[in-house]
Amino acid sequence: MGRKFEVRKLSMAKTQGAKVKVYSKYGKEIYVSAKNGGADPDSNLSLRRLIEKAKKDQVPTHVIDRALEKANGVGGEDYVPAMYEGFGPGGCMVMVDCLTDNNKRTYADVRQCFVKNDAKIGGPGAVSHMFDHYAIFQFAYDDEDAVLEALMMADVDVADIENEDGKITVYAPHTEFFKTKNALADNFADISLDVEEIAYIPQTETEISGDDVETFEKFMDMLNDCDDVQNVYHNAVLA
Repeated sequence: MGRKFEVRKLSMAKTQGAKVKVYSKYGKEIYVSAKNGGADPDSNLSLRRLIEKAKKDQVPTHVIDRALEKANGVGGEDYVPAMYEGFGPGGCMVMVDCLTDNNKRTYADVRQCFVKNDAKIGGPGAVSHMFDHYAIFQFAYDDEDAVLEALMMADVDVADIENEDGKITVYAPHTEFFKTKNALADNFADISLDVEEIAYIPQTETEISGDDVETFEKFMDMLNDCDDVQNVYHNAVLA
């Protein structure tokens, strides 16, 4: 999964859009997390993870602070998560992760992305059973056995671990994000985490070729242009 995960990351990065889209995405996620679990990162682990990830993606401090201030205020937006699933160009599987204050609008916007790109939106569970919800960590190291032993000693339920070209990739259940991160920090103080996130990883892959490649790229561009779309997960591999 390691190298293929990197390929998917690059594919997603190309469609992230302008910085304003990235800032808006993080601002919305931080606001919702702080609104639901409190604005103190020390007691709200989900919020702490989001802030750390935002800083790593070079989101300015004022964007983060503004989202926290809004969460501490009275009223404000009422965002809720929404996940839409279906089949994209070439028959690939797609999951579209959204935060919305208007489900009808968001569904209509996402559906149009499917309809205009030879894709088909499905109901809940249409493809999600073919994705694993993982905490993912990647870092430069050359001894996966030592990493696995350290994680097992910390009682981390490791789903998979890979070593490709001197890069270790650890997959664990998404609920064990901080448990895994703390175990790595305690046992390998000198490593620098290149990837530390929670994502949906497909169990199988679908190769996209020919005209479907251009259609798929247009499909991804349209989805990422939708204001309410936070992340897009897919199992496409472009030929």
